[in-house]
Amino acid sequence: MKPPPFEYVAPSDLDEALEALADTSLETRPLAGGQSLVPMLNFRLAAPERLVDLNRIAELARVERTEDGGLRLGAMTRHSTLERDPLVAEGAALLAEAARFIAHPQIRSRGTVGGSVAHADPAAELPAVLLTLGARVHIARRAREGETGPRAKRTLDLREFFLGPFFTALEPEEVLTAIEVPAPAPGEGSAFDEVARRRGDYALAGVAARVRLDDAGVCREAAISLVNGGATPCLMEEAADSLVGAEPTPDAIAAAATVCAGTADPAADMHASEAYRRHLIRVLTERVLSRAAARARA
Repeated sequence: MKPPPFEYVAPSDLDEALEALADTSLETRPLAGGQSLVPMLNFRLAAPERLVDLNRIAELARVERTEDGGLRLGAMTRHSTLERDPLVAEGAALLAEAARFIAHPQIRSRGTVGGSVAHADPAAELPAVLLTLGARVHIARRAREGETGPRAKRTLDLREFFLGPFFTALEPEEVLTAIEVPAPAPGEGSAFDEVARRRGDYALAGVAARVRLDDAGVCREAAISLVNGGATPCLMEEAADSLVGAEPTPDAIAAAATVCAGTADPAADMHASEAYRRHLIRVLTERVLSRAAARARA
């Protein structure tokens, strides 16, 4: 029996990668850190006929300041870079805090920001954290006939990017090139926490929160996102909105945490019941909102 065709492409620049992805004669998948795709290949959950390895493309691995003071993370930025890069610590402290919860050091040394976002696993930390930060994704493909330049580009708000479990707005010919995080505003504080059976396991539940206080200590902006709180990475807008316009007192935070747990949609499985996950979401939301508010006051 003749084996199915298979190609491995290791481009040295983005245009070469987009050229390979645009060739629809074979089913093609980009390969980033491989921490999600390779297990899928091992379990025969994915069987692409061509892999386009992005690891040699230097422009996809840069961490840079944007003109407005925000942070631009190349899609091939490693999880371990989030832990250690001073630009990340200064421009997106929530990312640096949450990165330490991602799996184990070996996985963090290979896994990438873009790979995690494109995989859209609701149990992953980075999609939730980047939603909380109001991030945007930059996407590219090879230009088609009639389009100017070698590349066609588009930018999406992250809340428009996640369409379902492991399903995003990325088209087969497209690649996620960068994630852009807005600059933190004055009076802003953030926090992340999760509960897992063992350190490095997928979280039973996790919560990322960000609040912005004015000079009088009143909350002017809030965002809360959940890890393993629904079928997709999700913002808990009702819970966050309940804080806006008031001082984040312990009672107000407890009320928001109750709303968050009540409006979440966690699934029951062999590791935890739905009721237990809702309990964790309430406790974690109260914890991270209190910590975020304290940091905002500081």
